[in-house]
Amino acid sequence: MNVEDVGLPGLMLASFGAAAINSVAGGGSFLTFPALLWAGMTPIAANATSTVALWPGSLSSAWGYRGELAEVKRWLLPLGVVSAVGGWVGARLLLATGDQAFANLIPLLLGTATLLLALQGQLMPWLQRLAGGRSSSGAALLAVQAAIAVYGGYFGGGMGILMLAAFALLGLRNLHVANGLKSLLGAGINGVAVVVFAASGQVAWRLALPMVVTSMAGGYLGARLARQVRPALVRQLLVVTGALLTLWFAFEAYSRPPT
Repeated sequence: MNVEDVGLPGLMLASFGAAAINSVAGGGSFLTFPALLWAGMTPIAANATSTVALWPGSLSSAWGYRGELAEVKRWLLPLGVVSAVGGWVGARLLLATGDQAFANLIPLLLGTATLLLALQGQLMPWLQRLAGGRSSSGAALLAVQAAIAVYGGYFGGGMGILMLAAFALLGLRNLHVANGLKSLLGAGINGVAVVVFAASGQVAWRLALPMVVTSMAGGYLGARLARQVRPALVRQLLVVTGALLTLWFAFEAYSRPPT
């Protein structure tokens, strides 16, 4: 399959939907990453191009939540620094992995992201009970965010759910504030990864740039609609999609004869 089979309009629609989904529930790369693979790209190039395409959507989504972000402004700088460093490390690790090894990891990465989506409804209350109504220490939160950022720079599927879980330990109870912070930090993680990927020559710019346009529109619209849309319904649809994609890529990866 190649880009003519998938169609550039199809890729642009995938980036629009992915950015909107990221604003509401996370997991938007479930649309763009497989679409780019099916367009004939290598796994690392598809992941790099997907990251570039969705990055502006994170920025526009964060802008849509700018009013809520004022409530957590004291956390923005320290969390932003560790997110940027972690994103750089994760992106460098991805480039060092190699396409074949990364292709074999795709089912595991997609399966992990799908599991995080499926358990999100149970994960947040459990973490809040674990915290006992108290906020975690700043050092612990920064360490957790650094680890999430490394994962985000490497692959990113489910990164938003992990950040929301960390914010639950911070004591954030307002979902819109947490979503705004998630969008802003995600933009920082992916922004650093974009620089690394662009310098490596792995980004297909002729696909990425049109996808950027629709991603920005989807991210802003998603932030505006998040207050009217049921995130649980979006997550349920993504869990089914993620499970099917995991099975598909597992078959693709492990049915190949050894080289």
